[in-house]
Amino acid sequence: MPARTTPTLTTAEQLFGMVTDGYRYELVAGELRMMSPAGGRHGRIAVRVAHLLMQHVDANDLGVVYAAETGFRIETDPDTVLAPDVAFVSKARHATIKDEVAYLPLAPDLAVEVLSPSDRFSRVESKAFQWLDAGTKLVLLVDPETQTIHRYPSRKQIEVYQLGETLDCSPAVPAWKLNVKDVFQT
Repeated sequence: MPARTTPTLTTAEQLFGMVTDGYRYELVAGELRMMSPAGGRHGRIAVRVAHLLMQHVDANDLGVVYAAETGFRIETDPDTVLAPDVAFVSKARHATIKDEVAYLPLAPDLAVEVLSPSDRFSRVESKAFQWLDAGTKLVLLVDPETQTIHRYPSRKQIEVYQLGETLDCSPAVPAWKLNVKDVFQT
């Protein structure tokens, strides 16, 4: 009977030091997960959400907005490092970060994921649940195909917003209201 081998787990430090090959990687329970580069529509929508969020955050001095390549280390031993398309960390929580050069050692207050044509909804929803389990207050899944936004304040409370509707992103981002139409504006 052949011996079973245990896969070698990757750490957050190893992932941070990797030479990139044109792909993005996330680390889930020590295992690398390759992510292909985003397409044009995906990138446009992610930047649009980041812009709308940053306007509100800066005007109200609420904290810091992060772009798609930012890694958040949400679990250790084995490590999990995820990178949302857009993230927000409150001013108070941001002040606790000692090293902003490496992956951020916390879950963001808000994580936004934009679905790509190659994404299976169940996989992205599973990632939303990982964010929530790690302490993220609100996850938004933006679906360009249906022009909807799925709002996840918890695993059990999921709301879907369509064009013409406005969703409230409090308490994750105090007083921020996001109009779905503004996200998909070209």
